[in-house]
Amino acid sequence: MKYVGIKSQIRKNNINSVIMLIAFPVLLVAMVYVFVWFTSPDEYRGMAADTTAGIVPLVLAGTGIWFLIAWFSHTAIIQRATGSKPLERRENKRVYNLVENLCISMGMQTPKVFVIEDDSLNAFASGINDKTYAISLSRGIISKLEDDELEGVIAHELTHIRNRDVRLLIVAVIFVGIFSFIANMAFRGLRFGSFGNREKNNAPVVLVALVISGIAYLVSLVLRFGISRSREYMADAGSAEMTRKPYALASALRKISGDPLIEAVKSRDVSQMFIDNPRLVNKEFSIDRIFATHPPIEKRIQLLEQFV
Repeated sequence: MKYVGIKSQIRKNNINSVIMLIAFPVLLVAMVYVFVWFTSPDEYRGMAADTTAGIVPLVLAGTGIWFLIAWFSHTAIIQRATGSKPLERRENKRVYNLVENLCISMGMQTPKVFVIEDDSLNAFASGINDKTYAISLSRGIISKLEDDELEGVIAHELTHIRNRDVRLLIVAVIFVGIFSFIANMAFRGLRFGSFGNREKNNAPVVLVALVISGIAYLVSLVLRFGISRSREYMADAGSAEMTRKPYALASALRKISGDPLIEAVKSRDVSQMFIDNPRLVNKEFSIDRIFATHPPIEKRIQLLEQFV
């Protein structure tokens, strides 16, 4: 496994972020146009473009407001979703020493440190800039890993920050959440007949909305999952490069894989931020495994051991 240069990875993730910021609104506009075209009477379909043009500003404005709220409040949202809280230096100098030593060695600004009160083993990085970058560690991972192992995990999360993985992922998660909301509203409309006049048969209209939003949501999911899987390999390699102890992260991953479940985490969007998916209890087969946000941890360990 070869580690890509930090500048190349940052440039790649910045480009991907811009692409997503453009692609998701375009996909949303296309979804609105198709919906208008399919649900218009035959004699009015030629006016679909004009109708769409009138609706699009409202759709984009609503999406933009949603995005900005999620963008600027993501730290609070993630804290609530994971049950994390600030870890005070006086409470655990060991963790702060490991974080600060790694940051100094890489010329990085030290991120905030949070703790999740859970005896299971897991960790994740979050944030969009130097003011909001943070590393969250479960109480279990702090107490159950040796110093070298915990250092490897922290280096893994710092690599996510250095590579701008966390910002890219947050952009993807926000837009996926928007499409998920649209698909959910369409489904509710189909189920309860809430579109338009209840005396009319609106099921075909809502069914079109459901299919279109479902396709858009599926496309966004595939893109998000691909980003998540590749970034884990890169972060593992970055940790090995940063600490010069790939065996330590491999050992930590073995322990983490045995108990990654964080009780507070219910959202799939949040769970993909962790070093190992905390919702993936069934390692053999599940929907989460089919649409995995993480590569198999056994393969990650195998690749890390090639450094030794």
